Amino acid sequence: MSRAKFTFRHSNLDRSVQPQNDFFHFAGGGWIKKHPIPKTESIWGTFYVLRDESIKRVHTILNQLTKTTIAKKEIEKKLIRNFYLSGMDMKTRNKQGIKPLLPVLKKIEEISNREELLQFIFDEHARGSYHLWHPFVGQDDKNAEQYIFHIAQGGLTLPDRDYYLKKDTKSVSIRKKYLGYITTLLQLVDVPATEAKQKAKQILTLETRLARYSMSRIDCSTIEKVYNKKTVGQLKKLAPQVPWQRYFQTLGVTKEVRSLLVLNPIFFKGINTLLNTVPLETWKTYLLYSELSSSASSLSKKFYDVNFSFFNTVLYGITTQDPLWKISAEKTNAYLGSAVGKEYVKKYFSPEAKKEINVLVDTIFSAFEKRIKNLDWMSAQTKKRALKKLSRITRKIGYPDKWMSYKTLKLTDNAYYENIQKINLFHHKKNIKKLGKKVDRKEWFTPPQTVNAYYDPNMNEIVFPAGILQPPFFDPHGDSAINYGAMGSVIGHELTHGFDNHGAKFDEKGNYKNWWTAKDKKAFEKKTKALVNQFNQFKIGDVHVNGTLTLGENIADLGGILIAYDAYQIYLQKHGRKNIGGFSPEQRYFMGLVTFETAHARPEYERLLAIVDTHSPAQHRVNGPLSNIEEFYQAFDVQPGDALYRSPNKRAKIW
Repeated sequence: MSRAKFTFRHSNLDRSVQPQNDFFHFAGGGWIKKHPIPKTESIWGTFYVLRDESIKRVHTILNQLTKTTIAKKEIEKKLIRNFYLSGMDMKTRNKQGIKPLLPVLKKIEEISNREELLQFIFDEHARGSYHLWHPFVGQDDKNAEQYIFHIAQGGLTLPDRDYYLKKDTKSVSIRKKYLGYITTLLQLVDVPATEAKQKAKQILTLETRLARYSMSRIDCSTIEKVYNKKTVGQLKKLAPQVPWQRYFQTLGVTKEVRSLLVLNPIFFKGINTLLNTVPLETWKTYLLYSELSSSASSLSKKFYDVNFSFFNTVLYGITTQDPLWKISAEKTNAYLGSAVGKEYVKKYFSPEAKKEINVLVDTIFSAFEKRIKNLDWMSAQTKKRALKKLSRITRKIGYPDKWMSYKTLKLTDNAYYENIQKINLFHHKKNIKKLGKKVDRKEWFTPPQTVNAYYDPNMNEIVFPAGILQPPFFDPHGDSAINYGAMGSVIGHELTHGFDNHGAKFDEKGNYKNWWTAKDKKAFEKKTKALVNQFNQFKIGDVHVNGTLTLGENIADLGGILIAYDAYQIYLQKHGRKNIGGFSPEQRYFMGLVTFETAHARPEYERLLAIVDTHSPAQHRVNGPLSNIEEFYQAFDVQPGDALYRSPNKRAKIW
């Protein structure tokens, strides 16, 4: 079957925009005009179209399984079929209403003192339902070969602590609507209207106090702030009201916990204060609401609609629900991702694609190695360590070599809420069992059908699932300029994360350890500060981009574009140059970048992202870094006076 060699369409262009002034809209504005945001979505773009396509493929797999006889030994197929069918069975869900939740609500009602309150929270944690804080077993940042117990802040329903603390008009309006959501949810379980309003205020007050003890997004992503190794004795001093040994026993921890990572000690001191000062009835109301809100989307249509009206409409700006098949497919994908992925790669990821992407990755590695060697601001000593770290970065492409086992999990086709609880318990037990074992470096943390990629500093690895290795971002038969500009820049982006403001604090083994000379570290921080200042000037609607929050992603964007450009030049030297559609190879390369980033969002969602997302808005992820790149200036003849022009001394250049 023949394929077009040029995967970038001229219809994507907006010729009314000059590339020197706004390359994002020049190269992607045509696509945006022709693709309005669907009523069921908060954001839409090429990345989200591919995600949508991935879910449709998952639905095809699930739909086929509902019509197929499944052998007894095909455990994964049976699990995903039953889970999907239970989500689709809205008739049973409507008939049951609140019934699946009644046992846990009864336990809350029977709480008569603080000891029983804490035991209820412990019991919920033991079944994978995490109230107030979040426990998990993960790698020790300073000893990446070992697992260690972690406890992280939690307890908030809104997306970020700023939603509780900011006093601007929009934030106040959202909190008012949030009170309405809580009130409505409580009324669904027969709390009288006046009482429900009163209880809603109590819940918001309690969550606001939790928010004041919570770290900001920036602090949460700062290793110096979150690496707080404590003995159990020290933890007891932070929160003496909590019987920690009983907590670990309830969770099912069989190995003695002598030390752990307390990601936010102030939060746990705050929990202790709240346990001493908040009335027991308020705690019970809070737990009742938490169970209702976290479970609403898995109960009847009535509960789902109330949940949708706040989270999707108020926070995201979406007024139309997805069809039930899509919601159920997405949930199946989320809860049983590995089992779904096993079927996905059989149908949608070819050995040829895996081979070709590995060739591309090899070239990106070579280009990054050369760029590090040629840095004029880094000493030979630090370069040696940087090159060593680069050489030790491992890659996971497409899908895992060994699939997750679901042997102990059993699901039915008519009990959606119960199925979710069983899966939560399954994953909780699986995670807790890691404690005391050697780190499994072959483990995948995202299923193959995921349209995304990541770098893990503790594993020192890049991961590219099969879901993202698809047209228009990567096509083995397509124009290499687009492959390098779209997928190549993403590969470079993830590699650069190993050397961004966070990743650069980890060595080649994945340990949080300084490998920089003092002079080089100071020079690096000065260069990153220039990028912070640049992005602080950008706005999306009435909200400024947070240059500090987005710094790691902005460093990775800038580095990824440059590294992939270098790699593409290596490719051109081997395969020759060719103009296509009136554009040079370099111009098409930069168009490939926009092919990946083309997107637009609803104002409500843009605002949410500006508060919680470590990525800058799409247009600034293109125009921001390109304004610093000389190769882009040359490709599109950017001159003084053009909007994207920066004088050479004001351009950020790091890797």
